[in-house]
Amino acid sequence: MNKVEAVIAQTPEELAQALGLGAAEAQEWQIQHTLLCRLRRVVEAKGLTHAEVARRGGSSRTRVTAILKGNLENVSSDLLIRLLRGLTEC
Repeated sequence: MNKVEAVIAQTPEELAQALGLGAAEAQEWQIQHTLLCRLRRVVEAKGLTHAEVARRGGSSRTRVTAILKGNLENVSSDLLIRLLRGLTEC
């Protein structure tokens, strides 16, 4: 059985380094995390449903639900920006 050693990363850069990724990926993670936090605040402040966020942002409710739960796998920064733009234009 292989022994697994825990790694503690304090910053996205440290996490990227621990995973063998570059600085560009770490910066992308930071940007996406910032966009996600902003999206969550706007959704909460406006009391919007996931379906309404999806409609305004041109996405599916299922995808919006996953994003708002923090699942950013295969989610581009462009999509997060489009969702935010859809909430701030109305």
